[in-house]
Amino acid sequence: MALYDLYSHPAEIVYRAGLCSKAAIFLLLVTSLTYIPPLLVAFRSQGFWLKRSSYEEQPTVRYQHEVLFVALLGPSSSSGEYLAWSTFPTFNQFQGDNLRVPLVSAREEDKNQDGKMDVLHFRLELPLKPTEHVLGVQLILTFSYQLTAPCATMAWLRISSTGMAVLFMVQTGLLLYLYTHHNHLLPSLKEKPAHVHVLILSSWRSGSSFVGQLFSQHPDVFYLMEPAWHVWVTLSQSNAEVLHMAVRDLVRSVFLCDMNVFSAYLPWYRTLSDLFQWAVSRALCSPPACSAFRREDITSEAACKSRCGQQPFRAVAKACRSYSHVVLKEVRFFNLQVLYPLLTDPSLNLHIIHLVRDPRAVLKSREQSAKALARDNGIVLGTNGTWVEADPGLRVVQEVCRSHVRITEVAMQKPPPFLQGRYRLVRFEDLVRNPLAEIQSMYDFAGLRLTPQLEGWIYNITHGQGPGQLKEAFKITSRDALNVSQAWRHALPFPKIHRVQELCAGALRVLGYRPVDSEKEQKDLTLDLVLPQGRSKFSWTSSASSYAREK
Repeated sequence: MALYDLYSHPAEIVYRAGLCSKAAIFLLLVTSLTYIPPLLVAFRSQGFWLKRSSYEEQPTVRYQHEVLFVALLGPSSSSGEYLAWSTFPTFNQFQGDNLRVPLVSAREEDKNQDGKMDVLHFRLELPLKPTEHVLGVQLILTFSYQLTAPCATMAWLRISSTGMAVLFMVQTGLLLYLYTHHNHLLPSLKEKPAHVHVLILSSWRSGSSFVGQLFSQHPDVFYLMEPAWHVWVTLSQSNAEVLHMAVRDLVRSVFLCDMNVFSAYLPWYRTLSDLFQWAVSRALCSPPACSAFRREDITSEAACKSRCGQQPFRAVAKACRSYSHVVLKEVRFFNLQVLYPLLTDPSLNLHIIHLVRDPRAVLKSREQSAKALARDNGIVLGTNGTWVEADPGLRVVQEVCRSHVRITEVAMQKPPPFLQGRYRLVRFEDLVRNPLAEIQSMYDFAGLRLTPQLEGWIYNITHGQGPGQLKEAFKITSRDALNVSQAWRHALPFPKIHRVQELCAGALRVLGYRPVDSEKEQKDLTLDLVLPQGRSKFSWTSSASSYAREK
């Protein structure tokens, strides 16, 4: 049977509550959490969705120590139309009489201490004749340019839920995450531990190769012997004073493991064997440079030469960066002031070990290896590329003595503040008399630990038989070190010793060596000619030092 709706009335049901009731407060809270958190997130992220993203970075720009310089001369000049010089040996060979070596100084500065260089201080001084007039200068410098852009990724999530409690938890959690982790969205850059840089500052035939090996054989040390040899060989027509800046710049680059600096002096380099005296470096005979030895092994120069010589040159920089200490031995600095920029460079942690030796013993050793030192003698004496094998006037020995006096007096009498704790004077004679104690002291100065294996090697290397063979003059072999230090007292005639004492009187006094007044005193080995250092030892409490002479 069909039904018919006779009357209907819609019914409305309304629930009412006071403004301070729990229901009203809950509804207000839910409404606020629904709309306010998205607005905060949008404000924090600068929009409801990511419209544009940008990244800014200061590039790493480094000076590559490559220079090409041309000076245009006036028509009245006697040297031609121009003067030229570059760090590229092939270019210099084609210049003939137009080649003129300038004094170049370059220093990079990190002004805001962010690890990236901001300013290059470059100075070039060109010696000119009175008849030469420069009309213009053309200068080309090379730089490396590198960008390293970290990429940050974010996940944007859209979450929907019918449950207000779920929405509340998600929104609140996201809000807290953005506020507390905003600074961690980009990958953090961890600072690498600083290297320790040690410069063994000495002169030829002063035991510096031996001291260099004391550091080279340490498993934490990357060592190179006389890297500035390449500078002197390439620019042998110049003199030591002019080459100071080029030597210093190369040393700085090597300390920072930037081996590109060698391209100016070794444009053909391909393997480790192109580097001067590379095989005496344990670091270049062990991983990562070569697998011939382990890092903990005492290496052999002969074995290293036969097994590692063909390793690529890029292994030098790779090995350098893997060690905590970088140690260089150099004999081509003749004053301390030229090293001030390295001592104040914030990218370096430089310590200087100043190794000296009795000038009379130095002379005896130099006479045994005169031919090998001929090129260096010419540069020291400024002979414009002429080699000097015979030096009857002992001019080179005199200049070496003067340099030791200059360095020692600056360091001891008027030391600059930045030299504090970074300079140590070591006498070769003290080292051979008490090797373990002196070596332990040098290791402490450099922040190294003397291992039992090194102790055994040091004992063997200093307690051999005799002074060594003539052919071993530049090699580290097992010898009687104390005998070596006294050999000059039998080998040199007294007139020559007397002449050395006259030329090096200041060095003998400052460094603490007693002169001999007769041949009898010379031959008397019971007479100790090495004076106690006493106040001549480096001190920060006194501005001057006094030296006693025993009769």
